[in-house]
Amino acid sequence: MATLLLIVIAIAAIIVTYAWITAYMGGATRKAGEELIVENVRFYNSNKIDITLRSTGTSDLKIVAIYVGNSSTSLTEATTVSPTLPRTVLAGASETFTITYNWTVGTRYYFKVVTASGYVLPFNEKP
Repeated sequence: MATLLLIVIAIAAIIVTYAWITAYMGGATRKAGEELIVENVRFYNSNKIDITLRSTGTSDLKIVAIYVGNSSTSLTEATTVSPTLPRTVLAGASETFTITYNWTVGTRYYFKVVTASGYVLPFNEKP
C-alpha cells in the first residue's frame, strides 16, 4: 500500500512540474516572438517626426497604431503616418515611420507603438 501511495505522489509531482514548465516556456516563447526597439527618432520641419523601429524578435509583427503626445497620459493616435498602418515589420528588419505632429524644441514628447497582438512599446524623446 505504501509503495502504491509513493507512486501516485510521484506521478502527481511529475504532472504538476510538466504543467508549470509548459506554461513558463509558452510565455517565454511568446515574449521572444515579438520584440521591438526604437533605433532613431528625428524631429524636423516643425511638424514631422521620423521614428525608426527594429523588430528584434523571432517573428514578424504588424504595427497597427502609433500614439504621440506631450505627456504619457494624454496620447492621441497619429492619423497621418507614412507608410500607412497597419504595416508588417519582418523579424530582424527595421522600418521608418513618418508622422505629422506639431512639435516644439525643448518639449518632451511621449510615444506608444502598438502591434496587432497587443505588444506595446512606450518611449519618449526630446527634440
